[in-house]
This record gives sequence, C-alpha cells and structure tokens, in this order.
Amino acid sequence: MKQDGTIQLFHYWNRLRNGRRAPRRTEIEPSDIKSLLADTFILEEDSRKEAVFRLAGTRLCATYGRELKGFSFPSLWKEKDQRLIARLTYGVFAMKSVAVVNFTGLNRDERAIPFELLLLPLDGGAESPRSMGILSAGKRPLWLGIDPVRDARIEAVRVIDPDREPVFLANRPAIPVPGLVPSDAALGDTRRAGRRIRHLVVLDGGRA
Repeated sequence: MKQDGTIQLFHYWNRLRNGRRAPRRTEIEPSDIKSLLADTFILEEDSRKEAVFRLAGTRLCATYGRELKGFSFPSLWKEKDQRLIARLTYGVFAMKSVAVVNFTGLNRDERAIPFELLLLPLDGGAESPRSMGILSAGKRPLWLGIDPVRDARIEAVRVIDPDREPVFLANRPAIPVPGLVPSDAALGDTRRAGRRIRHLVVLDGGRA
C-alpha cells in the first residue's frame, strides 16, 4: 500500500477486528473515518451473487460521473478484467481475505490516472455478505471529478493475509526475481555431466 487513505483505512479496520477475521458492519463508525468518507464505499452481494455498491462516497461518485449505489462493482473495469474483480470480491465476501488492486483509470480521451483500491471484509452474517473499501488516486489532475473515468485496466493484484503480514505498507522493499535460465556458474560442474536443452540440464542416469 502506498496511498495515505488506503493505509489509514486498513489500520482502522485492523483495530476494529481485534484479532477476528473481520469486524461487524455495525461497528463501523463514519465519524471515525470522516476524512476518508468521500473515497470509501460499501459493497454487498446481491441475489445473483454479484458485488454491487450499497454506499459510495461523494468524490468516488464524482470520479465516475454518476451515483454508484446499486451499480455492479466489476462493471467499472474493462470486460477482460471483470471476471478477476468478481473473483476477488467473492474471496473478500466468503473467505474474509483482504485485496489490494492497482489499476489505471481512463477517461473518454484515454487520459490515464493511477488508482489504488483496497477491499476489506465485514462480518454481515451468512445472509448478508458485505465489504468496505477505498479508492485512492495516485495523483489528482484538474480533470478528475469533472471528466469521468470511463474504463480501467488492472496493473497488479495482491491478496493479503492480515494475520501473517501485519506490516506490508509503503516501505516494503521490492524483491528481485532471478532469471529463468541459470548461468553456467550457477550450474557448476553439472554442465559437464549433462546435456543443456534450453534452460534445462539433462543428466544421464538409469536404474541399477
């Protein structure tokens, strides 16, 4: 997480749950997060098992140029990404997971702006799955809130276990990923005993 609003809402949610999988929806006090309310939202699962907006903050509605209450949550993304968003929200509802999504929002003229999305589970009972979240803009150009975001494409997704990763915020360093093809030095003497095929070394062997 990189945006201040995202981090603040996560800490608030984490304090409320107090070791449980999720806080009860009745425990959320809007006055406790009043500085975040314009960008926050509540999702619920409808009769089709689809995530829809139950509530949405004023700045969030302005970002999309319409009142979002009752709208499908996955519909905010490009069609190819809607299935992934639907699976993430199902995991938040059913498995009480926490999801962070980085995506690029696009207006009608294809001008782009980065966003960070946080989805947090709420305990609404088996009959009333709920989640809360926040949408934080990485920057705020003059057109944001005037020229609506029309489409979005996902850049990165992370599903969080908050019990195992209590500190995963802005200062976590990137972890370098090694290449798929090992070097000769890494292979050591095995390259002499085997045949190299692409990124693999095949060693001759057999049964005794």
